Amino acid sequence: MKIGFFTDSYFPEIDGVTYTIKLWREELERDGHEVYVVYPDGDYEPGERELPVKSVSNPFYPGYRIPLLRRPSTLPDLDVVHCHGPAPVGILGRYYARKHDLPAVYTHHTPLEEYFHQNVKFESVAAALSKLYVPMENAFLRSFDVVTASTSRIERDVEHVQLPVGIDMDFFQPAAEDWYPDRTVIGYSGRLSMEKNVHEILRLAEDLPEYDFVVVGDGPYRDSLERNAPDNVEIRGFLPREELPIFYSSIDVFVTASTADTLGLSTLEANACGTPVVATDAAPFDKTIGPDNGERFAYGDLEAMVAAVETCLRTDRDTRAAVERYDVRRTMDNLEHIYRSVRSSATGTPTEVTDDWFSDESHRSPK
Repeated sequence: MKIGFFTDSYFPEIDGVTYTIKLWREELERDGHEVYVVYPDGDYEPGERELPVKSVSNPFYPGYRIPLLRRPSTLPDLDVVHCHGPAPVGILGRYYARKHDLPAVYTHHTPLEEYFHQNVKFESVAAALSKLYVPMENAFLRSFDVVTASTSRIERDVEHVQLPVGIDMDFFQPAAEDWYPDRTVIGYSGRLSMEKNVHEILRLAEDLPEYDFVVVGDGPYRDSLERNAPDNVEIRGFLPREELPIFYSSIDVFVTASTADTLGLSTLEANACGTPVVATDAAPFDKTIGPDNGERFAYGDLEAMVAAVETCLRTDRDTRAAVERYDVRRTMDNLEHIYRSVRSSATGTPTEVTDDWFSDESHRSPK
C-alpha cells in the first residue's frame, strides 16, 4: 500500500508523536509498504517520501510551526490517508482523502486543549477556548473511517479502536553500560512543558537530598526549572536517540508527574530497559503502570511520591515482561489490519474493525 501520514508534529522538533511516526514508518516500510510523511517545513532536510508544507514559526508554542499551504495536486497517489493531528496538515490529509474518495484513519495523540492553559495568559480565556475546541475536534474525528488511540479512554465523544502506539522492544532493552554505577539516580525524560509538571520532580528532589536526579529534555519551561532546581538535580537537553537505552538502564527509578500523556512512551521505554516507573495515579498511567512495573501516587501528594520512589528502590520487578504487550510489532499487525479493513470497506467488502484486538493474545507477533 501507499500510505500517507499527515502530521503537524515532525522533525526537527522532538516529541512522542515525531518518534512514533518515524517508528511506524520504518516498520511499515519493512513490511513492504510505501509511507509518505506530509509535515510542516522547518530546519530539517527532507528525505525520500518526506513532503514539507510551507509554514511559519508558532508564537504560541516555540519549536513548533504553523503550516500554511500545500496544493493537494502536488501530493502523490495514495491508497490510505492516516492523519496524526487536527491542525492544518491533518485537515489537508482529510481533504485529500475526501477529494480522492480514499479511506481515512486518524490517530489521537495529544489532548490539545491542555496546551491552551500553558500558552494563554488568562485562565478564563484558556478554559473558554478549551470548551469551544473539543466539540470542534469531535466533529472532525467523526469524519474518519477509523479513529485510534493508545488507551481505552480518550476525552473525545467518538468511537475509537484501542491501538497503543507501541515501543521498539529490540531497541529499548537493558544496556551493559552504566553511566551512574556508584550513585542512586532518579531520572526523567521528556518535554519540559507545563503539562508535564516537572516542577513536582524538583519538589521530590528537595525532599530526597540523598539521591541524585537527572532530567533529560527541553522545552518552554527549561529556564524556569533550571533556576529553581536544587543542587542534586542535573538538567540536560535531549539525548541522542541511541543513548536513551543507556540512560534508562543506568537510572534506578524513572519518575513522571505528567497529567496530560496519552500513553507515556518514555515510561514504557524505561520499563523495557528494566527500570521501574513512578507515575501519577491518572490516565494513562492508571492503566499502564502497576505492581509489575512501578508505583503510582496521587498528583501533588509529595509524601506519597516519596514513598513510591522508596518502594521501587527496594523491590525487584520484571518490568520488561510487563510491557511486552506494547511491542510495536503487535501494533503494526493491528494497524495493517485496520488499513486492509478500511480499504475493503471502500470496495464494498467490509472487514470488521473491533476495539478488542489488543487484549487478544492471538494477535501477538512472534519474537
